[in-house]
Amino acid sequence: MKILAITSCPNGIAHTYMAAENLQKAAAKLGIEMKVETQGSIGVENQLTEQEIREADGIIIAADKTVVKDRFVGKKLLVVGVQDGIRRPEELIQRVMKGNVPVYQAESRSAEGSSQENKPKQNPIYRHLMNGVSYMVPFIVIGGLLIAIALTIGGEKTPGGLVIPDGSFWKTVQDIGSASFTFMIPILAGFIAMSIADRPGLAPGMVGGFIAANGSFYGSEAGAGFIGGIIAGFLAGYVALGIRKIKVGRALQPIMPIIIIPVLASLIVGLIFVFVIGAPVAQLFEALTGWLAGMQGTSSILLALILGAMISFDMGGPVNKVAFLFGSAMIGEGNYEIMGPIAVAICIPPIGMGLAAMINKRKFAPAEREAGKATFTMGLFGITEGAIPFAAQDPLRVIPSIMVGSMVGSVIAMLGNVGDKVAHGGPIVAVLGAVDHVLMFFIAVIVGVAVSVILVSLLKKDIAATVTPDVAGGAGQSAITTTTAAAESSASTTVTNNGPAVSSQAMHIEKLTDIVTMDLINLDLEGTTRDAVVDEMIGALERTGAVSSASDFKQAILAREEEGSTGIGMNIAIPHGKSEAVLKPNVVFGIKQGGVDWNSADGSEAKLIFMIAVPRNSKENAHLKVLQMLSRKLMDDHFREALLAVKTKEEAYQLLDQVH
Repeated sequence: MKILAITSCPNGIAHTYMAAENLQKAAAKLGIEMKVETQGSIGVENQLTEQEIREADGIIIAADKTVVKDRFVGKKLLVVGVQDGIRRPEELIQRVMKGNVPVYQAESRSAEGSSQENKPKQNPIYRHLMNGVSYMVPFIVIGGLLIAIALTIGGEKTPGGLVIPDGSFWKTVQDIGSASFTFMIPILAGFIAMSIADRPGLAPGMVGGFIAANGSFYGSEAGAGFIGGIIAGFLAGYVALGIRKIKVGRALQPIMPIIIIPVLASLIVGLIFVFVIGAPVAQLFEALTGWLAGMQGTSSILLALILGAMISFDMGGPVNKVAFLFGSAMIGEGNYEIMGPIAVAICIPPIGMGLAAMINKRKFAPAEREAGKATFTMGLFGITEGAIPFAAQDPLRVIPSIMVGSMVGSVIAMLGNVGDKVAHGGPIVAVLGAVDHVLMFFIAVIVGVAVSVILVSLLKKDIAATVTPDVAGGAGQSAITTTTAAAESSASTTVTNNGPAVSSQAMHIEKLTDIVTMDLINLDLEGTTRDAVVDEMIGALERTGAVSSASDFKQAILAREEEGSTGIGMNIAIPHGKSEAVLKPNVVFGIKQGGVDWNSADGSEAKLIFMIAVPRNSKENAHLKVLQMLSRKLMDDHFREALLAVKTKEEAYQLLDQVH
């Protein structure tokens, strides 16, 4: 019997390869031929061929992110979470052997199993949403930054706002940025739908997203924004999924995914938006605009609160546009003190979220902190949409935080008689001289941003708290716990030999001993606490000239531990850090026979400790390969036992030479 498998996890590092290793070990134990394709952060490795798929008796997908299944039509297919691949590999293989697995059909989702235990443990709604957001983010960054640069350098003040002269170079740059923004909502909706219904959902999702972003379809000047895109994406996905479940004859099966599903789903989603969702929303917006105009002069503070809330609620969406259009109309009538509070509110969400992400390591993953820099920059140029990725990922905590911050900023601006003569917002309008009472403008922005940063920091959960430990049970069936998810998020870098410094881009790692020397092996660590062991191992790096400052590198190690313990269970810890103090990438290996508390999720003390040190300016991702190699090999109970039993550095080095 021949079984194939695919493993993949959201971060694409340790769990992907742990599941692959355990499945292969279980297959060998059961006498089954198995090949495993890994879809990790480096890309697809060990890819399954068409011939192998034809010859296979069954396929196992152990993944916590979307895996395209079109190539498995007509094959027995079992879909589970990646943790099941780590913890229950024998059970999964035996289910395929016994035939207790449905056959995957293009029009059916039955291959994913009907029971809840067969579905990935990650919330499916969250997974679908993140799939759309991940593809949308580059379009926001491209559009926001290009428009901001064009307005800053080539913009001219006019009563209608900052305008770039037609025919100028910066007008072309602005047009390119605007073009990127037009793709934002369709891309979000399309890839949400694709996550739900695979490829047949992509086109309906993008069509629905386009309609959501263009209010002309349902008589509204403002579209439905990113919230409408989310609605369109889920609507298209589940409509396409429902059509897939319809039983059709063999003659229609080949054209279902390329003609029938996309056409019907697009039509249904479009009609629902045009005739059901769009019209009522358009009427609501018209009523809101009239209400706001009626409030003018009666309660300026209340008006400022409402405008601030509307601007930040959907960050460039329809509610935002109603408030913005109202402020623009007031400029035309010579009233600049309505656009002033709006100009303040416009920049608070992106500046606030960008600043919060950059300074709060406990609440934001490394990738989010990097994205925060671009978001902060967009805020300086009045691009509210820069905060959308953060709001889309955690709307219940982020949206209230930025709404309160914008409301506070708007009220301060209203009380300070801040006026804005152009239909734009952010510090850029103040720099260009379009704002009255500039000092109060900046005070309003600073206070509003501070409120948003404080609120989001209080409301958001720590990163480590979102990781759910899963300790495997049963003899010979132990598994490294999900705390490695935090370890997987460390920034990419390249490691080199412990010799003369070489360019990180030139290094090619084949095995662990490429980056471990005898001088970096300690079989008898003396430290009795985590920090003492860290000091001891960093000392070895310092003695070999791999780091210029032990204290600076220790800060990087401890900062990483604050994000989530690198004690990954099974008596293993893999502390790692990226720092300018690291001169030469290396791995230190140490053994603590008595164990040391590393706050591992399974409660085990760390006895086998691998410390990875990489330079901050490394550009490649070879250290990911180190984690992959370690993840695979450390799943072997005999290998761990052999490491703990070594008596000499030479014996340890020979064992580490097997890690490749």
